[in-house]
Amino acid sequence: MGPLPELAEGGLEAPRIGIAGISIESSTFSPHVSGDEVFTIRTGADLLGYYPFLDEGRELREAATWVPLYHGRSLPGGAVDPATYRRMKDAIVEAIRREGPFDGFFFDIHGAMSVRGMQDAEGDLADAVREALGSDTLISTSMDLHGNVSEVLRDQVDLLTCYRMAPHEDWLNTKERAVWNLLARLRGEHGADPVRRRPLKAWVPVPVLLPGEKTSTRLEPAQSIYAELPLIEAMEGVVDASVWIGYAWADEPRCQAYVVVMGDDGPLITREAERIARMFWDAREEFVFVAPTASLDGALTKALAPDADRPYLISDSGDNPTAGGAGDVTWTLGELLARPELTDRSRTTLVASIFDADAVAAAVASGVGSTVTLTAGARVDAGPRGPLTITGEVFSITHGDPDAGTQVVIAVGGVHAIITERRKPFHHLDDFRMLGLDPEAADLVVVKIGYLEPELYELAADWTLALTPGGVDQDLLRLGHHHLQPGVFPFDTDGDPALTAHVSRREESPAC
Repeated sequence: MGPLPELAEGGLEAPRIGIAGISIESSTFSPHVSGDEVFTIRTGADLLGYYPFLDEGRELREAATWVPLYHGRSLPGGAVDPATYRRMKDAIVEAIRREGPFDGFFFDIHGAMSVRGMQDAEGDLADAVREALGSDTLISTSMDLHGNVSEVLRDQVDLLTCYRMAPHEDWLNTKERAVWNLLARLRGEHGADPVRRRPLKAWVPVPVLLPGEKTSTRLEPAQSIYAELPLIEAMEGVVDASVWIGYAWADEPRCQAYVVVMGDDGPLITREAERIARMFWDAREEFVFVAPTASLDGALTKALAPDADRPYLISDSGDNPTAGGAGDVTWTLGELLARPELTDRSRTTLVASIFDADAVAAAVASGVGSTVTLTAGARVDAGPRGPLTITGEVFSITHGDPDAGTQVVIAVGGVHAIITERRKPFHHLDDFRMLGLDPEAADLVVVKIGYLEPELYELAADWTLALTPGGVDQDLLRLGHHHLQPGVFPFDTDGDPALTAHVSRREESPAC
C-alpha cells in the first residue's frame, strides 16, 4: 500500500469513521464454551491504540475523524455463549446509535465465530450493524483467511479483505489494507455518493473445506494461488482480491472456501474471481499437510531416533488452542510420561501445555523444588484419557502472564510439563524462557499447535505434525459434520461446481 489517493472532487475530506467488531475462531466440535471471561474488550483510546497504523501523525489517522466504539477479541476456543454474544452485540449497536452517524465503518471481525444455537454469527452481527448504521455508511471489514463469507455477510458489508499468509504474519497489514480501501473509496470522485462509492463484488463460493495445516501459503498450491491476488489487485478497475480457506472445525452451512474480487470493472472482476475459484477447485486434491504427519507414536519414533536432528518439534495438533481446541486434553502428555526413555533424564522434553487452575494452585502451595502429586487437565475436554495424575518436582513458578496467569512447570525426570492457570498458546521462544526453560537446548519440544508459528519454525531442526485427538482433529471425516452444503470436498468427492460469480453491490436501503 502506498499513500492514499489525492482527494477527488466530490470526495470526503475528513470522513467520520467508527470502529467495532468481535473476533474469535471457535470450534463447534470442542466442548469448551467461550464466555465473558475469554474476551478482551477494548473501547475508546484503548481500541484506537490497538491499530498502530492509526497512531497520531500517521497518514490514515489524519485522513479521518476516528470514533473507536467497542471490540471484543478472544483466543480461539469453543462456541461462544449466547448471552456473551448478545451483550457484545448490544454494546456495539448501542454505541453506533449513540455516537453516529458515520460516513464509514471499520468492521473488525474474524469470520469463524460460532455462537451456540446459531448458524452464521458474523452474518447476524453484520445485519445488526447495518441496521444501526443505515444504508449510506460504507462498511469495510478485515478477516482471517480461515473465516467464512456467507451471503448475509457479503450483502451487508461493502468492502471485504482477508489475510494472504498462513501463518498469519500479515494480520496487521490486512487490517491496514481494509482501512486504506475504505478511505480511498470515501476520498474518491464518488465519495459523497452512497451507491457509486461502493465497488462491485464478485463472490464465488468454492465447495472445498480443508484444515489450515493443509493450506499453508508457505507451500503449493496455496502459495501460487495467493501469489495471484496482489497481481489482480494491481489491475485497473480492481480494488481488492481475496481467498478465504474457510473454517474446518465448525459444522455450519457457510463453512467452505470463498473468492471475492472487488472493483468497478464488472467483467474484469467476474473473470478474475472465477479464474481463481477454478484454480482452487482444480488443486483441491493437491493440498497436503505443511509437514510430515504421523500418529504420536510415529512422531516419537522419528524424534527419538539416534540420528534425529534436535531440537525436534512435534505438533499436538488435535488440541490446538489457536484453532479452537480446548487446550486441556491430556492424551499426549500421558503418552509422553509413560515412556521411560523420556522420563529417565537422558533427554530434555518440553511439553506445552495444559491449563488447570487447581493444579497450578497446588503446585504453588507446595513450592519450587518440592515433589508433588497432582491431577491436571481434562476439565473442559476429557478426551480419550481424562484428568491426568502427575508426580514430579515443581521446577518453576511464574506469575503474571496476561494470558496464562500463573504458570508452573512440573519435571518428571526429563519431561517438563507446563501447566497454566488459563488457556495460552505457546508461539514464541520467550514463552518457554520466562519459565526457566531453554527450548534451543531441548531434545524434544511438544506444542499444542498445528503449523508452526515463525519462531518455532525457525527453532525446529526437524518436526512432525502429530495427528492427535481433540476438538480440532485434523482428520475432518471422523469429526462428524452434518450441516455443510452438499458437494463440499473432501466430504463429497463427486461434485462438479459451476463456480459462477455472484456480482453485486448494495444499492438500496434495508428495511429498518
